[in-house]
Amino acid sequence: METKARYIKTLTIIFDLQISNREIPLFRGAILQALEQKGNLLFHNHIEDTTYRYSYPLIQYKRLSEKATIVCIDDGVNVVGELLEKEHLILKIGKREVTAKIEKIIPNRILVQTWKEKFSYFLKGWLALNSENYLKYKNTEILKERINLLEQILKGNLLSVCKGLDIFISEEITVEIQDISSPRVVVNKGVRLMVFDVRFLCNLSLPQNIGIGKNASIGYGILKLNRKEKEYEE
Repeated sequence: METKARYIKTLTIIFDLQISNREIPLFRGAILQALEQKGNLLFHNHIEDTTYRYSYPLIQYKRLSEKATIVCIDDGVNVVGELLEKEHLILKIGKREVTAKIEKIIPNRILVQTWKEKFSYFLKGWLALNSENYLKYKNTEILKERINLLEQILKGNLLSVCKGLDIFISEEITVEIQDISSPRVVVNKGVRLMVFDVRFLCNLSLPQNIGIGKNASIGYGILKLNRKEKEYEE
């Protein structure tokens, strides 16, 4: 049953392993291989070989401070024990084989809901545009209209996160983009994609380091809280 607000647990696991952004999908595959492909489906989101779990990813693979990182969210925290019980992992990242140990574990608990105040966020490497809204963006030459389009897309992305966490937001989510980088092109599985870095205000409190938008499970759209105030944390 969906609730209007609830605390969401997160567990950020940082490894003593430096990786590049391009190696994040390889890191994900190496973790699955280390678990002998028997890990809980939240590690990979595949129910069967041909069936995909179409929901917000609760275990996400990232690069934080240049280190390989796994962010576990909500039910993802409950299944990560099978990974934590391993003293070290032998991982094959592309052509290199490495021994990875857990360097740091950061637990947190965040109340996800809307507030009267607004929080300042930084969103790094946001994959905002699918094929449909890419054409809308491309055909919109006025900057203000492009910003309005991106604000609506971001609001939809945030609602999708809440839905994936079984949280019903009855109040309107407000999004105000304050600063946005020039779009840059990244290549994922041979496909050229456009990503943005965005600073924005929003009245919704969310956990840090979670992914927003497309490919959130492999390091895109990493959310950071700009301000130091964290009254909604417990």
